[in-house]
Amino acid sequence: MVNLTLLLLLLAFCLASTVQRNLELEEDANVQQNLEQDPEIVHYQPEQVHLAFGDSLQDIVVTWSTRSSTNQSIVNFAQDYVHDKLSVISGSWELFKDGGKQARTQYIHKVTLPSLQPATRYEYSCGSNLGWSAIYSFKTPPAGDKWSPSLAIYGDMGNENAQSLARLQQDTQLGMYDAIIHVGDFAYDMDTEDARVGDEFMRQIETLAAYVPYMVCPGNHEEKYNFSNYRARFNMPGNGDSLWYSFNMGPVHFVSFSTEVYYFMNYGMKLLTKQFEWLERDLAEANLPENRAKRPWIITYGHRPMYCSDDKEYDCNGKLETYIRQGLPTLKWFGLEDLFYKHGVDVEFFAHEHFYTRLWPIYDFKVYNGSAQAPYTNPKAPIQIITGSAGCNENREPFSNNLPDWNAFHSNDYGYTRLKAHNGTHLYFEQVSDDKDGQIVDSFWVIKDKHGAYD
Repeated sequence: MVNLTLLLLLLAFCLASTVQRNLELEEDANVQQNLEQDPEIVHYQPEQVHLAFGDSLQDIVVTWSTRSSTNQSIVNFAQDYVHDKLSVISGSWELFKDGGKQARTQYIHKVTLPSLQPATRYEYSCGSNLGWSAIYSFKTPPAGDKWSPSLAIYGDMGNENAQSLARLQQDTQLGMYDAIIHVGDFAYDMDTEDARVGDEFMRQIETLAAYVPYMVCPGNHEEKYNFSNYRARFNMPGNGDSLWYSFNMGPVHFVSFSTEVYYFMNYGMKLLTKQFEWLERDLAEANLPENRAKRPWIITYGHRPMYCSDDKEYDCNGKLETYIRQGLPTLKWFGLEDLFYKHGVDVEFFAHEHFYTRLWPIYDFKVYNGSAQAPYTNPKAPIQIITGSAGCNENREPFSNNLPDWNAFHSNDYGYTRLKAHNGTHLYFEQVSDDKDGQIVDSFWVIKDKHGAYD
């Protein structure tokens, strides 16, 4: 009798479990049907906030993303966000569709804060009536040319293994920089995983880029879908689609350009010719005596170097001519070394190689030091610096066993470069090592009493 009772209880339990499971399956099916009918998850919250200079240093461009359309792009700002009356500026937004299989979309917003007061700290928040960001802040540069800007400069920082990011975040929050320059190769890569890696990278650098202008140039890792992620996410000054532009900062005229127009010819030659013509005009104007008197220094930055100290690169091993240095193969058109030499470019920053190298002043593979005792005092050719060791998932780069004569100093520690333009005659550089807990592993001065063409 006891066994029969247990059997009946077991059967009742099984029946109840089956009914419960069928109800759960029916509920899951209803949920799935509802999701298929309305799959969109609303996301109005601003993210990936970053700044750039506009057409002048007193114009600050704020860029951010939302997943859903807000039909508004607004920045509220004031010197004291809590107690001052807020200024409200509206801007524009564009729908960006990634070129990957999922064709993921996001809305990228752009607002320009024009004619701000110089040397003034502002607090701001961006978004719409559907969602606002946190409150960030930035300080505008002083007016005029008689001040000393400080910058962090590096390339090749990814979303993974971004060794320098934490220290750069600390530096930025301490107010050490007036701007940051990222010399190409972001996230590794922005288009990876249907642009999710690009989104995460932009979120990670927000602790830098929402507080100081984050100035950029494209690298080879931005090439996918004709540089679409790079072009959409960044808003640099000028009309070069963020591929080439220039800006003045204290005693320096900075010039950004794309080395990639020399390598991805599948997109045509139009970008290459347009950039070269623009560079000729921009450098000629910057080199006019009246402009050199106001801003004596010309500093360029582009991703791939003219010279490098490793053997692996097919076009940068000392045996082959680099396209950007000499020009296109055979034709030798659009080479930049002669152009930069002609217009007296003082310093050229590159990345791409995952190490740091300081070169002696160099032109056409020859060293042109100012003197044996003071090579960087009144040098007779541009000084090139390769700073591509901020950290990425491709790790470090090995140096050649036989280093060239123009290699003045090299390190493959993870790290980044600092520049302080003291005045019209003195620049100071130092290389920060993350391997050595922020130790300065290289530092040097460039001193010039006269600026202009080297001929």
